[in-house]
Amino acid sequence: MGDDPLPRLLRVDNLGGFRYRGKVAGRLHMLVLTSSMADPDWPDALDRETGVFTYYGDNKKPGRELHDTGRDGNLILQKVFEAARGGADGRSEVPPIFIFANTGNWRDMTFLGLAVPGASDLDSSEELVAIWRTASGQRFQNYRARFTVLNASAISRVWIDGLIAGKSEDGLAPEAWQTWLRTGRRQALMATRSLEYRSKAEQLPADKEGEAIVQAVRDHFSDSPHAFEHCAAAITRFMMPDVLTLDVTRPSRDGGRDGVGQLRVGTGPSGILVDFALEAKCYSAGNSVGVREMSRLISRLRHRQFGVLVTTSWVDLQAYKEIKEDDHPIVVVSAADIVDLLRRNGKGSAATVAAWLAEEFPNST
Repeated sequence: MGDDPLPRLLRVDNLGGFRYRGKVAGRLHMLVLTSSMADPDWPDALDRETGVFTYYGDNKKPGRELHDTGRDGNLILQKVFEAARGGADGRSEVPPIFIFANTGNWRDMTFLGLAVPGASDLDSSEELVAIWRTASGQRFQNYRARFTVLNASAISRVWIDGLIAGKSEDGLAPEAWQTWLRTGRRQALMATRSLEYRSKAEQLPADKEGEAIVQAVRDHFSDSPHAFEHCAAAITRFMMPDVLTLDVTRPSRDGGRDGVGQLRVGTGPSGILVDFALEAKCYSAGNSVGVREMSRLISRLRHRQFGVLVTTSWVDLQAYKEIKEDDHPIVVVSAADIVDLLRRNGKGSAATVAAWLAEEFPNST
């Protein structure tokens, strides 16, 4: 464990996802969050386009109460999020939060950024949520937390040394941190993709368990490919929880669309409904969605509609380029996206997915 770089860099422990300086029951001077970014059941993730980091607490196995964890990680999450909602005085109690991820090479770490609790596009009730999971036949809770990585290009060594010494010298902190302390405004580090279309490798699962999850989906619908349309509808709802209606059309009457639905944008009387069409393709990893299938979906879109393509494979590069370069309103949900959405919803293994499919989409469907 002596190779761990964080004890030397920040003077914190060399174990655990939660590392800190200060006292949980008193004042925290610094909080370090680390992640392998590879736990299929608890998929920590950084959305680099929005700067939002999703992090799961440390109650990852049944048998304990939500806050009764070995390193008090969930208690720390509760404390910093509660303080962040307490105005300027409360924010002053929130420690700087440094996020690191394993690179996969021994104990090397990569620095993801300086973060603050919450996100500007989320309601406060969505920033820290206790979610239920089931393991070994037992139900238990864990936190899902959302942080914003700030637009801070460099972190002052002098500021870090002050934090290590227990001194809160915020004048040495990055401007984005100082702005958040004063006003609560989050200046997120956002990185727009230079290429809007994804390669084959980016659309397929990157790990063996992910491949097994997609294969479980393919195997379940191998004898009834049309039934995959119902599964694609469920996956679409995972991706867009504000879908109000989504009806799977009969194969003989689909008019080129496997489903039609309405997405609610806004809330209450001010909300509007946006129509969309669903196309589902249960393909093997070696069979891509090409220009012909994509053109079929595009040609069926009506005025002010958008399309959702859900496939257990990937979209051919030429087809992907065309929909992006021609600004066609198509949302592509590839095999890798399916794995990500299932994992976010508590289905992190092939066995769990197979059980869910058997329950929700029996062979008689």
